Amino acid sequence: MRFVSPLALLFSCLPLFGADNQPPEGFRALFNGSDLAGWKENQQPASHWTAQNGELLYDGKGTHLYHSDPFSNFVLLVDWKVPENGNSGVFLRGGGTQVEINDADKPPRTVWNGTSGGLYPHLPPLQRAAKPAGEWNHYEIRVEKGLVTVLLNGEKTVDAFAVPWNKHQSGPIGFQHHGTPLAFKNIYIKPLAD
Repeated sequence: MRFVSPLALLFSCLPLFGADNQPPEGFRALFNGSDLAGWKENQQPASHWTAQNGELLYDGKGTHLYHSDPFSNFVLLVDWKVPENGNSGVFLRGGGTQVEINDADKPPRTVWNGTSGGLYPHLPPLQRAAKPAGEWNHYEIRVEKGLVTVLLNGEKTVDAFAVPWNKHQSGPIGFQHHGTPLAFKNIYIKPLAD
């Protein structure tokens, strides 16, 4: 029998605790559910990313999407889903480092830094924790004093990894274009002290 952590049980019940795109206490919504205010696609107004029915949707044909505000230390909450073989990532501090989203990476393939929950290009996840294609997943990503911790559906996949940030000491949150449709919602951030 598979052990399910109390956090995983909590995250499986998240819709019971509040409406989509309404930030929890202490967090700020980066996506309001109705438009792309604050977001740019290749420094231009988004043409392949849209807001529909409370979701941030991507048609797979454009390029990366970035928020306009820079962040250095923060807790980021993001719900995401991809179709079968869908691929993306959550860019931290403007790019270079991303938390991987990759439905194309499945057993029997060995877990690597391109597995969902991993920190690309640096580190594979501690475990597989993504739900099947088409189901909503939840990330809690903490960047604090250069260390990254990731929880995927309540399961820890990265534990206080020291990223070699180099020039990326601060930067925007972004979503990676990888040629497949994507969906995001409940995108919240809580800045932490530097």
